[in-house]
Amino acid sequence: MAKKKLFGNNIKPSCKYCELGTAGEGDKIKCSKMGDVKAYDSCKKFVYSPLKRIPKKELQLANSAVNDIDF
Repeated sequence: MAKKKLFGNNIKPSCKYCELGTAGEGDKIKCSKMGDVKAYDSCKKFVYSPLKRIPKKELQLANSAVNDIDF
């Protein structure tokens, strides 16, 4: 049985999530191997880093008109 990775086993390679890259200006990533690249590029040196992944925003409730008095 294969070990399940964080966020699943089917992660599409992206420089945005790579250990070798650091955030640059705009959508640019500064890679230690390839230099400046776009955030959604990838290469064969890709190493996944789950700590660089940004979680999705929370959904807003439909009943946003609830007051503290209701509780």
